[in-house]
Order: sequence, then structure tokens, then C-alpha cells
Amino acid sequence: MANTKSIGVAFEDQDLKGSATIYALAGTGQIGYNTGSSTTVPSTVTQATSKSTGVTINASVGQIVTTNSAMAAAAEVAFVVTNNQVSAYDIPIVAIASGAATAGTYLVSVAAVTNGSFTIVITNASTGSLSEALTINFGLIHVSQT
Repeated sequence: MANTKSIGVAFEDQDLKGSATIYALAGTGQIGYNTGSSTTVPSTVTQATSKSTGVTINASVGQIVTTNSAMAAAAEVAFVVTNNQVSAYDIPIVAIASGAATAGTYLVSVAAVTNGSFTIVITNASTGSLSEALTINFGLIHVSQT
């Protein structure tokens, strides 16, 4: 889709026009959620019993704190994040914020996305058992369904 209207340093794009969540084509140079929107203060949820226990967090951005249950070397575990903000067209992004004593020992990824939920996979990439509580940041890139 071609850019249509010069607005100084960039062009107004039909796909972004009217968006309440993408900002800063000029000024700060950042892309993210608007200050003052309901999504700027991340929500937090903590797993109840194990790293495979699902969580519910109804926000476009947030943090998930896992349990410190043990994961064997090279093991993978998946859990469902129930979230009324996500559609099957959205793109969840996940990253480890803290908790891993050694960088690179855990990997996180998104395995599936459906209306109302997405699945996170945690992988123990080390050669030993790990028992750390991880804090996982997530954000949703909302995609128009029209």
C-alpha cells in the first residue's frame, strides 16, 4: 500500500491512520503504546503451581512470573495465557525480563495464537536442571481484522 500524505518527516499510512496505540514517527523515535492509554502500566500475573500452569492476564502488555519449579536439561514446557485482548490475527511478543541466573539458559517463544489466548513455550537450553522463577514480558501487536 503506497504512502499517501506527507506529514513532515514521514508519510501517513492508511494502515496506521487512527491507531490509538502506535506513536512517535517523530520526536522520541520509539514505537509503542501511548502515554495515558490503559496499556501503559503493565499488568502482572504469577503462575500458581508449575511452569505448565496457565495464567489469565487481560492486557495488551504485561509480565508473567513463573514458578521456580524444576526443568530438566533440554526440557520444554508450554502454558496457555488466557487474554481477552488477543485475537487470532495478533502477534504476541515475549522476552525474559529477569530470573535466569545465567543469560541464554532459558528460551521463550510463542507457539500458538487464537482468539482469547496464546501459548508460551519455555525451553531449558542448558545442560543441567534449572529451578528459577522467570519474569516474562509480553506485548501484543494488534492486527486489524478488516
